[in-house]
Formats: sequence, C-alpha cells, structure tokens
Amino acid sequence: MTFRITGLSPEPFRHLFGLPDAELAKRRARRVVVEGSGYPERIEMRDAAPGDVLLLVNHEHQPADTPYRASHAVYVREGATGSYAATDEIPEVLRCRLLSLRAFDRADMMIDADVINGTDAQPAIERLFADGRTAYIHAHYAKHGCYAARIDRSPEAA
Repeated sequence: MTFRITGLSPEPFRHLFGLPDAELAKRRARRVVVEGSGYPERIEMRDAAPGDVLLLVNHEHQPADTPYRASHAVYVREGATGSYAATDEIPEVLRCRLLSLRAFDRADMMIDADVINGTDAQPAIERLFADGRTAYIHAHYAKHGCYAARIDRSPEAA
C-alpha cells in the first residue's frame, strides 16, 4: 500500500501575506512570530523555528456539503511558496505528535477513525486504506483537534 501526504497549498493564503495586523484581524487571522516550539506549520509540514513568521487562520479543511463539513485554526508560514508532498513518508511534524486519523469515503462521509501516536502512523494509514471504501484520510493533531494534513492513496496504488 502506498500513500501520499500533502500539506496545504499556499494559494488560498497568499492574499494575507504582508497585510498589516489590523487587516489580518478583519479577516479573522493573526500574525505570530514564533518563540520556542510547538507551532506545526501546514503548508511545508514542519515545526516552525523561532523567529519564523506564521499566520494563524481559520481554514475550511473539509468543504464537503455533508455533516462533516469543518474548519479550524491552522498555522501557515507567511510567504510560503511550495507545499509539502511525499509518498510513503511520514513527516517529523506528524511523527512526533498524537494524531487523530479520520477516513472518508467518496461521498465525504467518515467511515472510520483512530487515535494514534505519530510513530504508528504508517500501519494505521495502511489499515484504514485496506478498507476499499476509504477514499482519503484527514490527519488531525489530537490534542488541539486542528487539521494537520491530507492523506491519499498514491497514484501508483490506484
């Protein structure tokens, strides 16, 4: 079983890059300069480093017109240009956290879920994709409940 993990595209956030704080506030966003650790960035799929400038935004990660439609706060690096994408690799930002994996079918209905240590992500992903109904998986950081990444069957597995 092969799978592909992708970070968010920077495109939906570009209009926020460089805006003054007052303009960000009007758009329900905040600029955060990282101090310390614990800021998982969603475009490049890495923990932000001290001094990085992030935007905390509300992102609709499940836009489907179902009862599972959802949005939550996420951090994106201001100025990010490229999205993380890797096949059969679990990025460190996921491996080092408690995760909630949520499997969805083609009708965007949740059909299974699990809470795991990130170090156990690969076998859990493979188990969820072993169910042929699973079209994709959303990973969430379990403690705060925020969306982390999308996981799809890789094109090679289709």
